[in-house]
Amino acid sequence: MSDERQQGFDTLQIHAGAEPDPATGARNPPIYQSTAFVFKDAEHAANLFALKEVGYIYSRLTNPTVGALQSRLAALEGGAGAVCCSSGHAAQIMAIFPLMGPGKNIVASNRLYGGSVTQLGRTISRFGWNTKFVDFDDPKAIADAIDDDTRAVYCESIANPGGHIADLRAIADVADAAGLPLIVDNTTATPYLCNPIEHGATLVTHSTTKYLTGNGSVTGGAVIDSGKFDWSASDKFPSLSAPEPAYHGLKFHEALGPMAFTFHSIAIGLRDLGMTMNPQAAHYTLMGVETLSLRMEKHVANAEKIAGWLEGHDAVEAVTYAGLKSSPSYDRIATYCPKGASSLFTVALESGHDGCVKLVDNLKLFSHVANLGDARSLVIHPASTTHSQLTDEQKVAAGAAPNIVRFSIGIEDADDLIADLDQALNNL
Repeated sequence: MSDERQQGFDTLQIHAGAEPDPATGARNPPIYQSTAFVFKDAEHAANLFALKEVGYIYSRLTNPTVGALQSRLAALEGGAGAVCCSSGHAAQIMAIFPLMGPGKNIVASNRLYGGSVTQLGRTISRFGWNTKFVDFDDPKAIADAIDDDTRAVYCESIANPGGHIADLRAIADVADAAGLPLIVDNTTATPYLCNPIEHGATLVTHSTTKYLTGNGSVTGGAVIDSGKFDWSASDKFPSLSAPEPAYHGLKFHEALGPMAFTFHSIAIGLRDLGMTMNPQAAHYTLMGVETLSLRMEKHVANAEKIAGWLEGHDAVEAVTYAGLKSSPSYDRIATYCPKGASSLFTVALESGHDGCVKLVDNLKLFSHVANLGDARSLVIHPASTTHSQLTDEQKVAAGAAPNIVRFSIGIEDADDLIADLDQALNNL
């Protein structure tokens, strides 16, 4: 097949990274359930370990099934390379690991998933790293938070739980002016709805557990590198620009150019942190990605209809869905998410915390789980669950106040979901 023209998204989500198996002709990527791979000879083994050849050594590092998924995600996001790992949280650590050092910090949006706020705000401090959380709708606040020890700027393209769309270009301009990479979590949007690299992102992270897999069966994460950042422009990123002792003084960026971050994440990140994606999880996600565009269109259509209906209900104080004209993010859809604002949003109830709890318990078709992006419609009360570790101030900033319920709208019949919501709200 000719590579002269860029293939469309629907083609790439099926074919990228997955040729027929050369040994058997299998059309679907096989699950290579193998710990290790036989070397051709001693020279081949030595070259693989020295990064002089690309191939398979040990499944903590590289695996053909995982490799197929990495290639597919890089193609869909328009990146130079990708590395997959065991979860979305693992992907966040993998993204910042090559950039950080003791005493260094990240400037991050205060609109993040609660677990991310805890990970970046508390857990990484054990490594001597820190995070400053600011309002990313205020570029000056971002710029003011950046100091000589800042090593990355971090946000979500569509924030969890509220569905707020970030002004990626404005944020990228601040990061570029400071000579810093912008890391964008694109989990909620997926590459079908938003392409952060087109708007200035350096690295894109995903919890592949969510929309990419789409069926709530396996956990996973991914980091996609744009390949566009100059890691050697300053002395801020020695892991990528300075000699690496473990590889006899190899300078990753000098030697590997656009693939420097990806190779470092595999050769050192996965080697030493060990947050590996297993091949069966990669297989499930590959199968899920094949229908991503079809599912996202249905997710968006359902969310638009249901959010509009909820906004008109007497028991509802407000709906945060960016696809509604009442949303502060509505004007950003055309620029960043022209195919829709995904299907994650929150609802504020007039009846407060107690009403939220009762609503969750009264719903029958919605599944009460700590997940999103499933084919099934999901519901949760963030303040008492996913964002429970946060302070009251952090909960409000993140869009997870006590009177808030989060919905992840699935691909069922929208009228059935509305009927379920109607009976539950009427029983408040």
